[in-house]
Amino acid sequence: MPLLQLHDVTVQFPEKGGFLKRTIPPRSVVDQVSFQIFQGEVYGLVGESGCGKSTTARAIMGLNSLANGQILFQGDDLYQMSRASRKLRMKDIQMIFQDPYSSLNPRKNVWNIIAEPLRNFENLSKEEELAKVQELVERVGLNAESIYQYPHQFSGGQRQRIGIARALALRPQLLIADEPVSALDVSVQAQVLNFMKDIQEEFELTVLFISHDLGIVRHMCDRIGIMYKGRLVEEGTVEDIYERPSHLYTKRLVAAMPELNPEKRSEKVKQRRQINEQYELAADQFFDSSGRIIELRKISDTHRAALK
Repeated sequence: MPLLQLHDVTVQFPEKGGFLKRTIPPRSVVDQVSFQIFQGEVYGLVGESGCGKSTTARAIMGLNSLANGQILFQGDDLYQMSRASRKLRMKDIQMIFQDPYSSLNPRKNVWNIIAEPLRNFENLSKEEELAKVQELVERVGLNAESIYQYPHQFSGGQRQRIGIARALALRPQLLIADEPVSALDVSVQAQVLNFMKDIQEEFELTVLFISHDLGIVRHMCDRIGIMYKGRLVEEGTVEDIYERPSHLYTKRLVAAMPELNPEKRSEKVKQRRQINEQYELAADQFFDSSGRIIELRKISDTHRAALK
């Protein structure tokens, strides 16, 4: 059984304003999204800014309400549980946020930041709490004495490591990483990504990895879902997506990746231009007669795409 399942998940936001204050129907930011993640898997959710991938993550965390659909964790519907049961269940789902500068409380030192989830769910003595926080800090590559320092005393990469330590404090089964390196310098990104990969293997974590960068996702993930305008338009293994992209939007994303081989760069530029031209001409073909993006259909046992 999958660890996490999304069935026709829809999240709507109310539209503001309106001529003469007329009622405007809510807008679906996430529209009937379905996918599943298995134990120990790293699933990548990819798309451009505004496509709904972070909103999907926030819905899993309970930070956005569902207009329709189900989110099942270990077979239990998170939105049908009582508030108390759901709080206990959310102990097993933790999140690393995009911006390490705003996700840490500047008025708390590292000890209190990492200990916050422990205090919510575990009854530890001060000595036990200190020992666990120091262990977590050292595990993410920081000095044990750094627990007495404040976020402004750390670099962006170090702050993200503190955020990872906080997320790991309760030994979650599912870790949601929402653009975890997009706010970091390129020189620091590789260090944090490699560290996250080591952590995932060591703790045998299941990860939902959200990014707009296909190069990063290729390095981190086992399977990938491509989102476009609130809907999933393609899903498959890393090999399916990179070697056999089927949806034109996926082809455009893959073509936009930089070519490292100098001998193939001119060919890649030509290919990119052709796909962009096709994309501009065929964008309306992504939708059905009612104006909605068409449903996914099976290409192989591991590969689905929204094709007519």
